[in-house]
This record gives sequence, C-alpha cells and structure tokens, in this order.
Amino acid sequence: MPNLYDLSMSKKYNYIDKGSGESVVLLHGLMGAVSNFEDTIERLPTYGYRVILPMLPLYELPVLKTNVNELVKFVENFTKEIGLKEYSILGNSLGGHVGLLLALKHPKIIKRLILSGSSGLYENTLGGKFPKRGDYNYIKTKTEEVFYNPQKASKKLVDEVFEIVNKREKVIRVLMMAKSAIRHNMKDDLPKIQQKTCIIWGKNDKVTPPEVGREFHQLIPNSELFWINNCGHAPMIETPVKFNEILVEWLKK
Repeated sequence: MPNLYDLSMSKKYNYIDKGSGESVVLLHGLMGAVSNFEDTIERLPTYGYRVILPMLPLYELPVLKTNVNELVKFVENFTKEIGLKEYSILGNSLGGHVGLLLALKHPKIIKRLILSGSSGLYENTLGGKFPKRGDYNYIKTKTEEVFYNPQKASKKLVDEVFEIVNKREKVIRVLMMAKSAIRHNMKDDLPKIQQKTCIIWGKNDKVTPPEVGREFHQLIPNSELFWINNCGHAPMIETPVKFNEILVEWLKK
C-alpha cells in the first residue's frame, strides 16, 4: 500500500500522483481521505494508468464559500497547475457530484467518468440536523451505516469522524457542504453528460440507496451500471478487489 503521508506538495495543493499513462483523478467524499482509495492507488498504476488524488479542501474553504461549486473550481485550478490536458474522474459520494459538474463544464477535458455512491440526486446525510457531538456510540453507529459489514468501520475511521464532528469549525463546514450538495440537484442536467460513464454501486447502500444508482443509469445516456452485492456506500473500501476488477475491465474496453 502507498505511504498515506507521502503526499506531493505545491504551494496550494497536497496530492498523491502515482504511475504513468492515462490520467485518472480520484475525488473523495465528504468524510473521505486518501485511505479511502488505498487499493485503487496501488492497483491502477500496474495496469498502465496514472492515478492522481488531490486532498479536497473540505475544512479550509471560507464558511461562505463552503459549497460544491467551490470544490469544482479547486479541481479546475489543481489540474491546470499540474498540467493535465485530459483526464478521467473517479468520484465517490460528494466526489462523484464534483465529477459530474466537471464533466458537464469540460466535455473535451474530462474523458470518462466513474461514479460510486455519488450525490447529486438524493442522499441521506448529516445535512438534516446537527450531529450529536460528544456521543461516541452515536458516531460509531452512523459510521457503521456506511458499510454493509459494520466491522469495516474500524476504530481508526470512527475516531476520525468523531474528531471532525467535535470540532465546531469542521462540523459547520460538513453541514454546509452537505446542504449545498442537496440543493444542487442534477436530475435535469444528467441527460446532457456526453462522457462514457461507469456506475459502480453497492447493492446495500443506505446513504445513496440502489434506486439512486438506477436513476443515474437511466438519466446519463452513455452509462453502464455495475452492482456489488453485500456492499454499502463505499465499495472501494469495503470490497476493493471487486471494485477495482470492475473498474479496470471497464477502463480497458
């Protein structure tokens, strides 16, 4: 596995850049991090792909600019700075939402799109109410709901989420970003997406349920839908071997 702290750095960006070949930019979700894509970061370069994962500034944006469109601008500026002329996007959850907006804005730059548990249509989030700060068991239960197998919610992951919701400046931004994603519904825009799109969905996703994956498939013209059984909202964490098998086979078509 890659050293998760071995990030390339510039004045503005922290990111992982591994391999060579066709570029695939990975975009993590609202509670996401580099660790979400460990297996993908390791595996894709062995098949001839360059994998780039920028750390999204979820907690660094000014409060009034904590929204999905600001993340789109961030990725635009980041990819320009590192000189990407053309690339594909793999986005999970909020990262998928950002990828959809980029695909619409830049049809000649974004080559292909891969979505997993993407927001943009409907999702169950923390956006509806203030999470119970200080209640570790509540946070543990909510984190376990992301997975089909609750044991995938390791103590390390629960601790990370607990730390976020117990820092006022962070949790305010989490709530604002979640509400921004809910407001920015993309149902009317999805039929305009031109890129070939791979939709990989957990059959047991409670955050963005299976009907959401089906609707993405129905609305995006050139899309294929792949199911992973016994899997929740984050297939690249819960079933990384199966997830990357589907991903590589689709990319190689």
